[in-house]
Amino acid sequence: MSEQIPVRDVTPGTVETYDLYAKREKIQTRSYKGFFKNIRLAGVAFLFLLYFGTAWLQWDGRQAVLWDLPARQFHIFGATFQPQDFFLLSFLLIICAFGLFFITVFAGRVWCGYTCPQTVWTWIFMWAERVTEGERNARIKLDKAPMSANKLARRTAKHSIWIAVSLVTALTFVGYFTPIRGLVADLFTLEMGGWALFWVFFFTAATYMNAGWLREQVCTHMCPYARFQSVMFDKDTLIISYDEKRGEDRGPRKKGVEPASVGLGDCIDCSMCVQVCPTGIDIREGLQMECISCAACIDACDTVMDKMNYPRGLISYTTEHNQSGEKTQFLRPRLIGYGLALITMIGLFIATVAGMAEVAVEVERDRNVLYREARGGDIENVYIIKIFNKTSEPRSFDLAVEGHPELNLEMPANRLAVGPNGMLQLPVTVQLDPAFIEGTNMAIEFRVTAEDDPDISATSESRFMGPTLR
Repeated sequence: MSEQIPVRDVTPGTVETYDLYAKREKIQTRSYKGFFKNIRLAGVAFLFLLYFGTAWLQWDGRQAVLWDLPARQFHIFGATFQPQDFFLLSFLLIICAFGLFFITVFAGRVWCGYTCPQTVWTWIFMWAERVTEGERNARIKLDKAPMSANKLARRTAKHSIWIAVSLVTALTFVGYFTPIRGLVADLFTLEMGGWALFWVFFFTAATYMNAGWLREQVCTHMCPYARFQSVMFDKDTLIISYDEKRGEDRGPRKKGVEPASVGLGDCIDCSMCVQVCPTGIDIREGLQMECISCAACIDACDTVMDKMNYPRGLISYTTEHNQSGEKTQFLRPRLIGYGLALITMIGLFIATVAGMAEVAVEVERDRNVLYREARGGDIENVYIIKIFNKTSEPRSFDLAVEGHPELNLEMPANRLAVGPNGMLQLPVTVQLDPAFIEGTNMAIEFRVTAEDDPDISATSESRFMGPTLR
């Protein structure tokens, strides 16, 4: 008789269903104070100063940080990068990715709660709501009230602030690609170009919609980070959690009443943690995908605990191991691996930037004709040479071709002058007696050397094409 595999019914008692087309319930948050809010305000102030202030800095007579797309030059303070340096962007993206992975494994979604632009601008827009429409209860009451002169005036003031913040944000962003001083002057004199006007309008509208209307929906439905964050969490990751053992059973009571004397936990069921949450979740129901680790619920709950003369920390940053009474391991293989990868990529990036040449040369063969016969019987190839001066001073360069002693280089000018952070493009011809051509093509090398400093040089390989010798 064969053995039967035991079967156990694991069907959950209740199954939650969600209507994907349900109307969004507007989240009205409550004001609060606390330690983590102060940290976020300090961080936001620094980021705002960095974002809005950097665009106005000057460096050697030009904007300090400018992505000059028409000129194909990217200025970052004293350094100027050309399109051929675009690979450095890959370094930066990889560094940002490993940095995000490291932070997520260590402390969860603190990026979302403290520094993500969507979160930062949403908090600014919610502040505008409080200034113009009042606190949470007043805003809820105003939403339900019929349209009146008072409601219209408050809504107009709110949306005016939203649009003003969005416009300044958009102008600053576009100002990193078009000199911001001229951009602002063109806006007020109504002389802004078509493309600049389009992008200012586009980013104004995007900021207004994302921070004013979509808000938490961007984090919940549009941002992919919320979907894959759980894969990076482990039982030693810092998360915001409610201490169920200490808090349950919930229930109201008078100030100063000991929870044990009334058969309750420390949670007085005031719902303050829900009212301050920008995504509208109840952290007491456990960690949820919508939680952005902003710690608003921690500050609100600690304030209530202080008023009740209870210990703080009913809601806190903690780990699963800590909750279960086990020791949290901060240094673990995954975290160490991400940390080493991050340090390695930062080191490679710094070494690459520090070792970048002050001059670069690109060579492109004439694709229309492989070769042609010059007067005297020599074989001639035509090339397009691009010389990039990556220094902030004008320089003159010498151009030479190597690969065979009999190679003859002809170019339209003997002195190749290139402006600061500039590029010079010129056609050149290289001639060689057919008797010296090795096969149908041979390797040659173009060398560019600064006249005032032989150590400043660059090379680029190419091919010299010729006929088949019989």
